[in-house]
Amino acid sequence: MNWASLYTTQRTGAPAQKNMNPDPVRNSFLRDYDRIIFSSAFRRLQNKTQVFPLPGAIFVHNRLTHSLEVASVGRSLGKAVGEKIAEKYPGDDPEFVEFYRHELASVIASACLAHDIGNPPFGHSGEDAIRSFFNGMEGETRAVVHDSLSENQRSDFENFEGNSNALRVLTHNYNEPEPGGYKLTYTSLASLIKYPCASSEGFNKKSGLIATKKSGFFDSELGTYQDIATALQIPRKEGYKQVYARHPFVYLTEAADDICYRVIDLEDAHRLHIISLDTFKEMFLPFFENEKEVYNSRPYIEKKLANIHDGNQKVQYIRARWIGLMIDKLSKIFMANEGLLLAGTLEKDLLKCLPAEDYALVERINKFSVTHVYNYRAVVEIEIAGYNVIGGLLKEFVHAVLHPQHSKSGKLVKLVSAQFPITQDRKNVYQDIQSLVDFISGMTDLYAIDIYRKITGITIPELR
Repeated sequence: MNWASLYTTQRTGAPAQKNMNPDPVRNSFLRDYDRIIFSSAFRRLQNKTQVFPLPGAIFVHNRLTHSLEVASVGRSLGKAVGEKIAEKYPGDDPEFVEFYRHELASVIASACLAHDIGNPPFGHSGEDAIRSFFNGMEGETRAVVHDSLSENQRSDFENFEGNSNALRVLTHNYNEPEPGGYKLTYTSLASLIKYPCASSEGFNKKSGLIATKKSGFFDSELGTYQDIATALQIPRKEGYKQVYARHPFVYLTEAADDICYRVIDLEDAHRLHIISLDTFKEMFLPFFENEKEVYNSRPYIEKKLANIHDGNQKVQYIRARWIGLMIDKLSKIFMANEGLLLAGTLEKDLLKCLPAEDYALVERINKFSVTHVYNYRAVVEIEIAGYNVIGGLLKEFVHAVLHPQHSKSGKLVKLVSAQFPITQDRKNVYQDIQSLVDFISGMTDLYAIDIYRKITGITIPELR
């Protein structure tokens, strides 16, 4: 791979084009950002759980606020790296310099904005609930699904992945005649796909490849990803059918997410009085211990904290300084690993490339968060609720699709929005089940709970 071939203004569902968008105000990559932020799929993230249950008396992050903050950090990372690439390779191509100096930041911001757009309700437990349902099917339902689907298609459901679903949400036209979904540029989409492999070859941590940690596209979007890989000259990994090297920009998208959730989840925990201010300080102030620059030194940070009275404001100050420090460190690490990135052989995220003493502090945060935040009682309760609600919805709707002869089946199918076409034809089992998963995974937490209560008779709907 090379920096000049890793970007294009080509869009899904559009004819091939070689020229940059001539609009001097909204270039192609700003249009990507705008299309995502004005989309209904993005707005629905407002009522999807990040970590802590929603809504509550104390406002904590949801998927939407998290995505906006990740986009802000991603923009800074893209700007920092883009400036370095433009400076290192000034060349004779003004479009190259223009892209890296001014437009890479928009690409990374767009990818960050959409990085959670494929996540189902109830956080990661929603993903687990979908996987558990399809892995636990029994009897005739299991037989029909296994006989009708290929191995890779079954794996799309048995190993359902929000990252793969994000590509589907952004590129699938659903029940509309125009192809290409949101018609985003291949560049922004490639910057989003953290695990560029098919479901059946993913979820293999023993391979040593970062691409196979999870999956990045469903069987239905395989052709779309192949078009992206061809246009951007992303190589396929040897010995695999549908496993590709990561696009270098993905590392910046991933880094922005990694930076944000590590500090923001603990900031939310502090607001909810799950952890103390002293604990928050113990997690993040050691990162500034050996910094040479005065403004990043621990004594300077401590001095500034002493002049802040409110505990929440102290946490916000530490968060802001830590994010700034990580942006600086990881943008430099990105350029230091330029050769591996372009060869497609950097098999770990940028955070793992930090110096040993810094990464040991990151691991300390990881372990603390798992013990004291992600296993907090209210978090576990919402995860259990997610299993029951998502599993219950799938049980009702999948049965309705596979058994259309039952009178209840026809009524249930009528509840599915028209943008998710259901044929109830055994020749279209994969497409029908995908439509159901599209419908359910796109729900907000509250809508999923509401429809689950109504179809199970827990709540009787009122006429309106």
